[in-house]
Amino acid sequence: MMKVLAKMSQFVNKTFALWVVIFGIAGFVFPEIFKQIGPWIAPLLGVVMFGMGLTLSPSDFREIFRRPRDVFLGILGQFTIMPGGAFLLCYALDLPPDVAVGLMLLGCCPGGTASNVVTFLARGDVALSVTITSCTTLLAPVMTPALMYLFASQWLAIDPTAMFMSIVQIILLPIAAGVFVHKLLGARIDTAVAALPLVSVLAIVLIAAAVTAASRQQLMNTGLLVFVAVVLHNALGMLFGFLVAKWSGMNLAKCKCMAFEVGMQNSGLGVALASVHFAANPMTALPAAIAALWHNVAGPMLATVFQNWRDDDEKASFFDRMEAACKTPAKAAAAE
Repeated sequence: MMKVLAKMSQFVNKTFALWVVIFGIAGFVFPEIFKQIGPWIAPLLGVVMFGMGLTLSPSDFREIFRRPRDVFLGILGQFTIMPGGAFLLCYALDLPPDVAVGLMLLGCCPGGTASNVVTFLARGDVALSVTITSCTTLLAPVMTPALMYLFASQWLAIDPTAMFMSIVQIILLPIAAGVFVHKLLGARIDTAVAALPLVSVLAIVLIAAAVTAASRQQLMNTGLLVFVAVVLHNALGMLFGFLVAKWSGMNLAKCKCMAFEVGMQNSGLGVALASVHFAANPMTALPAAIAALWHNVAGPMLATVFQNWRDDDEKASFFDRMEAACKTPAKAAAAE
């Protein structure tokens, strides 16, 4: 049974972007069904974070000591480029106040775990990606409310203390619970961990559908403007993440990692925070909801391009060795 679940998890994880789009459309077409999920957005994100805690290990933070400069640049890029880019876009596109707050909230969120998968697909530095995501996630209770108060309080009232408590409840406590359970049960939990992608993807797509359903009318009225803002924000993050890494002398694998780490946010957290703290302004959740769709389409697209980018002196990767291994039997059969 667990083997079947593991295979299903692998399939769903690989086709994640497709499921996000399908459920997003379903939320738009059948809003009355998916609106009922609204009160469960924060608990669903907590489930995702609990799963992250189950998979965390000391090795995920080892890179801090092995490559402190690279990790620091990733964290700095995440919490400067994305809030700064969102702030500039709010003025450049003359966004309405509630949409501006929503875009700022997206920009102030930590990196999303999807960036780790996309970095792997792009043949980037996965170890560095996991470490930066873990660090920005753990820093989010302090950084996200502080940045929101600094950048977004001119549009709507921001309560950084309440936001801090929300992020602790939605992110830190579930992660801590996951780490504790993994420590308590050890190898006995490893079989269940294989099925985690299925649970995480289900939670994220339900969140996307719920927000799309709740914002259906606003999406029809101003959806194009918000979509343009989210796409530009994501593109700026990926571009400057890559360039900062390049200018600082990182190799190509690290540059790919930085592009995704900076450009892809935890949009589920943005949706949850908007739903809790700006419930009177439903449009604030729209940028994060659209990002949940767009980031998981744009990320794999860029990863496909990155797959063929490599340094001149880069050794054959795991992918190349697998390709060679697959081709060798075919050549031998042809020779016979």
